[in-house]
Amino acid sequence: MTQKLRDRAVFATLSSPYYAYLLAMFVGVMLISNITGTKGVILFDDWLHVSLGPIQMDGLVTDGAFYLFPLAYVLGDVISEVYGFRAMRRAILAGFVVLAIASLCFWLTIELPAAEFYEGQEAFRTVAGVVPQFLLAGLAGYLAGEFLNSFVLVKMKERAGERHLWARLLGSTVVGEFADTLVFCSIAATALGISTWGDFINYTIVGFVWKTLVEIIIMPLTYLVVGWLKKREPSYQQALNEARSQTSDVL
Repeated sequence: MTQKLRDRAVFATLSSPYYAYLLAMFVGVMLISNITGTKGVILFDDWLHVSLGPIQMDGLVTDGAFYLFPLAYVLGDVISEVYGFRAMRRAILAGFVVLAIASLCFWLTIELPAAEFYEGQEAFRTVAGVVPQFLLAGLAGYLAGEFLNSFVLVKMKERAGERHLWARLLGSTVVGEFADTLVFCSIAATALGISTWGDFINYTIVGFVWKTLVEIIIMPLTYLVVGWLKKREPSYQQALNEARSQTSDVL
């Protein structure tokens, strides 16, 4: 019983202004990533050539959101660790609504009749026409990945309490990123013009490995942000002190 009390997971309340800031950043990153991701990108194609049987990989295939999207999982980890699964569900719902509205607005804007003096209709349709498909891919991958990411992190915290934060951050990211990347790439690949299994596997593997590496590289920063928030959230400190007090009473 003593061990259970010591390891009890505690979270801050959702009324905090810090949570509102994190929520806004999370939704903003999701929206921007799903728009910039409509551009196909290839890196190191001048020297990186891999042949695995029928699969040919010339360079690393990714999209225009590769440098920003990993931040969504970092923010998701911070929200889940400090505020809990309920808070992350709210963030996911908010992101879902914003992405759905954005998808509808892009579709409607494309279909509106263009003015006679406007000469960019076809170019606009070509560029923005794939955005709804990307937003759909983002919604599907986002729901699968972020729910799994938050669920795994919170469940691990319920088992370990305040200990082993590094394991929670890494374990939840690997599970969430894999689900997100697989679902997203499966839907978005055709919008980028990916038509071969080699390019699809390249796109999926590069996305998963890259996002996981980013999480590992900036984990020290995530630690600092989580620690900073825990110290400055009165409701978190109160819940933590209550848990420690209960442990002392049992001892």
